Amino acid sequence: MFRRDVQSVKDLILRNLREQGLEMPLLQKRLVEAWPQIAGPVAERYTLNTYIYNQTLYVRLSSPALRAELSMCRQELINKLNSYVGSQVITDIRFC
Repeated sequence: MFRRDVQSVKDLILRNLREQGLEMPLLQKRLVEAWPQIAGPVAERYTLNTYIYNQTLYVRLSSPALRAELSMCRQELINKLNSYVGSQVITDIRFC
């Protein structure tokens, strides 16, 4: 009998994405889309724009009070967002 090298479809797709350089943009998109779910409905209501540049998540908020409150729990949000996508995508969050 011969032995087969069996791999899951998930592993094959992830390896293919990594080889083509598409894994990180996909993870960044998932992280940006997860912002309302992780931050909560109040933060979602006052969020105007979110994007990632140089491993930093930039969140534009319309409420200065919410900006100050979220700044105090910055590291907790970073940890939750990175664990949501399963990889270290961001290292900092800037509220503007």
